[in-house]
Amino acid sequence: MTADENHDFDPEAPEEREIGREMVDKSVGLGSVVAHFYRGEMSRVTAWRQRLDETINWAVTVLSAILVYAFSTEGRHEILLAGIVVVTIFLGLEARRYQDYDVFRARARLLQENLFANALDPSQGVEHRDWRRQLSEDYRNPTTKVPLLEAIARRLRRVYLPFLTLLVLAWLFKITAFSSQSWTEGAAVGKIPGTVVIGIVFGYYIVAIAVAFWPRERKAKGEFSKQEYGEWKDEN
Repeated sequence: MTADENHDFDPEAPEEREIGREMVDKSVGLGSVVAHFYRGEMSRVTAWRQRLDETINWAVTVLSAILVYAFSTEGRHEILLAGIVVVTIFLGLEARRYQDYDVFRARARLLQENLFANALDPSQGVEHRDWRRQLSEDYRNPTTKVPLLEAIARRLRRVYLPFLTLLVLAWLFKITAFSSQSWTEGAAVGKIPGTVVIGIVFGYYIVAIAVAFWPRERKAKGEFSKQEYGEWKDEN
């Protein structure tokens, strides 16, 4: 693209922003290209969504096996502590996958908000005036949209904090109801005193809660971020 051509193209110009209207009003090749392009992006979104589900399925399977073994005749409370470590590993893996998933979801949402929504109702205009430039830049220089800490927080709230809560409660039940010693003595692991183990477990759990619910600006491109109900859902 020459310097003059680059100067002439203004994605914020009305005729460029209204590409959605053009797709409806005119039969152009661009509409076919965008349709295939959108289908490809949605395919990526679906694939990464399935990868997230696979991680959760593995976490549930491992968690179930750990709980069954921990409360069997030979089970020890240390296996529940190992379960907390395993769930944390799954959390880290899923947070990274969530970052990749959000890249493609953000592109799909950008098209839905500014292209398809505008094609259906041009009177509302576009959500982002320079959406074409944003999308073009993202294809030239792909970047993650969600910080790792936010991804961890979102997966904690949705899935992994309940898993950790279940393991911590099961561990407390194991060292109290299934031990003739005091719970501080029963929590000992090898030569590590029980008070130290209890401090580490509760400290980790408090940090997990803080990470999950600490107020922060949302970067993830969510589909259902507003609690509003459309009139078309009403039964009349």
